[in-house]
Amino acid sequence: MNKPAARCNDVAAFEAAVTAAGPTAHYVLRLYVTGTTPHSTRAIVNIRKICEEHLQGRYLLEVVDISRHATLAKGEQIIAAPTLIKQLPLPLRRFIGDMSQTERILLGLDLRKSAA
Repeated sequence: MNKPAARCNDVAAFEAAVTAAGPTAHYVLRLYVTGTTPHSTRAIVNIRKICEEHLQGRYLLEVVDISRHATLAKGEQIIAAPTLIKQLPLPLRRFIGDMSQTERILLGLDLRKSAA
């Protein structure tokens, strides 16, 4: 059962590389959805659009259907879907909903500065 340790080392190495990259950091995102519901489909379309417009070539987006992979959702303590988790760069952030609030998502991903 060395896989978790290997994965941890891979993540640590990737995180170190991303941290060194500075403003050109790569993003690791995971979107949890429930099947092919309209809400899930909208979330997928919206986050892909955001990523292509603002992170072109600098992101990894994984879409997880929690109806097929319940253990992954349980491990991440997903209580609502769709939920987007920004795993890297740190800090970890979570977004719930159909990802239609583009400005809020961009602020949360640290791609926009707050107007306040």
